[in-house]
Amino acid sequence: MSGARAKGPDQVRTAGVLPWRRRHGTLEVALVHRKRYDDWSWPKGKLDGGELWPAAALREAAEETGLRVRLGVPLPSARYPIPARSGTPQEKIVRYWAARPLGGGGGLRHEVDRMRWVSVKAARRLMT
Repeated sequence: MSGARAKGPDQVRTAGVLPWRRRHGTLEVALVHRKRYDDWSWPKGKLDGGELWPAAALREAAEETGLRVRLGVPLPSARYPIPARSGTPQEKIVRYWAARPLGGGGGLRHEVDRMRWVSVKAARRLMT
């Protein structure tokens, strides 16, 4: 995954992170809850104009979790169709990175109303 800014006219580009930590010997991941959709997901969001994918992932992590993170390995991208506002079908592309927290604790912003650290097993149950 490069930092390229290339974009197709029918693509919505988003970047996100899978925050992880070890606590008491157990792997935990952070999920965010979006009140509007009443769902749990990895922190992610749209790229701003001219923004590189990794920069967007870092910004979204801070905005949606209050955490400062260090990006690790790139994870598989997700691609799926989304409803078109203009009548033209669009494809959403999400590039993810594993991310270790460096600190933070700021407030949550945007559509996120909660963040939780959970086990991988619990994450599978909670995610939609």
